[in-house]
Amino acid sequence: MQLTRFTDYALRVLMYLGGQADRLVTIREIAEKHGLSENHLMKIVHKLATRGYIETVRGKGGGMRLARRAEMISLGEVVRDTEENMDIAECFAADAQSCVLLPSCALRSVLIEARKSFLATLDLYALSDLIGRPGPSGNLGGEMTRGA
Repeated sequence: MQLTRFTDYALRVLMYLGGQADRLVTIREIAEKHGLSENHLMKIVHKLATRGYIETVRGKGGGMRLARRAEMISLGEVVRDTEENMDIAECFAADAQSCVLLPSCALRSVLIEARKSFLATLDLYALSDLIGRPGPSGNLGGEMTRGA
């Protein structure tokens, strides 16, 4: 399984913002720091803002910051919100199934289980685990999202 660039960059934006919690950050700053396109980042920032991960401040001196504490942002949630297609193989897509092994193929159920395990593992971690900021319990933040 490979995450799209959109999701990769969304995670980078959140990590950067999490490391700069005491100030507003601009798209230009993140683009320059990571060597990314400002236009592409604008789309990502828009999606992250509409999903409630970040808040934006317009105008002179504006920018963006996390809308929630880093320990309250689940990596699994971010991946689910930013990945348009979590289909691991052709048999997942209802409109593009040409495999002759369907519907009796046992591989599909194994792949479904693998996808669930992948997301369940991501659900164990919070943004704070990636940026090393302690959560309210003094731990590195993942504890609040484990088991969720």
